[in-house]
Amino acid sequence: MSLRIAVALAATIGAGILMSTAAEARPNIVGFRGDYSPGTIVVKTNERRLYLVVEQGRAVSYPVGVGRAGKQWAGTTRIDGKYQNPAWSPPREVKRDRPNMPDVIPGGSPRNPMGVAAMTLSGGEYAIHGTNMPGSVGGFVSYGCIRMLNADISDLFGRVSVGTTVVVTR
Repeated sequence: MSLRIAVALAATIGAGILMSTAAEARPNIVGFRGDYSPGTIVVKTNERRLYLVVEQGRAVSYPVGVGRAGKQWAGTTRIDGKYQNPAWSPPREVKRDRPNMPDVIPGGSPRNPMGVAAMTLSGGEYAIHGTNMPGSVGGFVSYGCIRMLNADISDLFGRVSVGTTVVVTR
């Protein structure tokens, strides 16, 4: 086998792997139990899933990273802001645990943990946001924020507006 054929074959296999990973990251419409109005976001911490209710009994489902032990919360809130490529200032608790962290990480920086978009939640320092660490999605990893793959936060960002109800359950 010539080197040119081997390189072309490796590139084709690599592209196939990348495409299958991207396909897996896409949201799914699933059956959904619960008495929530269409348009409501429901985060089920124990499942590490976020659901956007589209109609009674159906929701768009996304994998998420959620608060680690001692950092989880439950309750009802609303989206109070939507931001693309947001800058990030670490909250006091994060700064206390990691004092060498900069006071602000600019939007678009590969070190910015907010990813490509964020939707802030009223009543606290939490957000539903993308991530620069896609491997953390699906785990108990944050200080209370809801982490999504960048492709998924971009999809959800386009589907909801400021004022959308967000219900977080354990």
